[in-house]
Amino acid sequence: MVVELITQGDIGKARALIERAGLRFEEEFDVLVGAFEGGEMVATGARSGNILKMLAIAPEQQEGSLLGELVTELVRSGLPLNFDSFFVFTRPMHVSSFEALNFRLLVSHGPVALLEHGNALSRYFAAHRHLAVTGENGAVVMNCNPFTRGHRYLIEKAAGSVDRLFVFVVREDRSAFPFEVRLRLVREGVAHLPNVHVLDSSHYAVSSVTFPAYFLKASDPVSQLQIEIDLLLFARHIAPHFHISQRFIGTEPYCRTTRLYSDAMKRILPGHGVNVCELDRLTVDKKPVSAYRVREAIRREAHETLRQLVPDTTMNYLLSSEAAAIREKLVTYDRRH
Repeated sequence: MVVELITQGDIGKARALIERAGLRFEEEFDVLVGAFEGGEMVATGARSGNILKMLAIAPEQQEGSLLGELVTELVRSGLPLNFDSFFVFTRPMHVSSFEALNFRLLVSHGPVALLEHGNALSRYFAAHRHLAVTGENGAVVMNCNPFTRGHRYLIEKAAGSVDRLFVFVVREDRSAFPFEVRLRLVREGVAHLPNVHVLDSSHYAVSSVTFPAYFLKASDPVSQLQIEIDLLLFARHIAPHFHISQRFIGTEPYCRTTRLYSDAMKRILPGHGVNVCELDRLTVDKKPVSAYRVREAIRREAHETLRQLVPDTTMNYLLSSEAAAIREKLVTYDRRH
């Protein structure tokens, strides 16, 4: 029987089993479960959000039902949290074992395979079927923390060169501005553009996702693999469904990670029929407009500077009582994104 592991002794046994399997133990998890036989731990696995990870089974038990029991218990533990899908990153050699448990392979690339349990991608496509129209379609993927004149400038330029433009707002909530606020500000800020469709990225763009590296070798370039998996997910699933042939990005003068992502995009997407178009960023006072500059202006209560950097729709929100908690949070928020 699979049970939740709570005591430090049991967690230590799970760590030992995971490490004997040649994997790395990751301290961050929401639930850790295990199965025992004769007092010895023979299987373990964890869930972090909607990611299943650190699945390890003693060699003599690997032909049995323990993998299915681990997955069932981990999925069950996440159901009260209203996750509509669960994901597992694993080595490609283990794909068939997860497919037998109703996982669907989304991407296999190098030492990494990403699978989904729950068919949320199919439901996502079904919900947006009416937008899947052929033509010269483009895409922008944005975090918008918050929505700036720079974001609007990029969207306006991109929208002017395609039949329809899809703006995917990153759902993952690791930003000062909550997802629902970011999504709303983007929609309000581009309401004047009839060929622009603003969509929730769900799990499928610049997502997680607490990319678990427990099964990778120490020499594997983890950040690069995460970027490449994300881009292949877009190229093989999102772009074909929405008939996207152009992806637009702005030049990036500040963030090294964003530049690496842009470089990988230029390397990977054209081979899948998606051209990458890089546009110069809007500048104010000879400096590129960025969400980071906006957050700094909010922190300093520099309202005149803010009006130069954000559309009226964003400005109205920033000055509202609704944004009071965010303004207070930004006093100590010093992340680039």
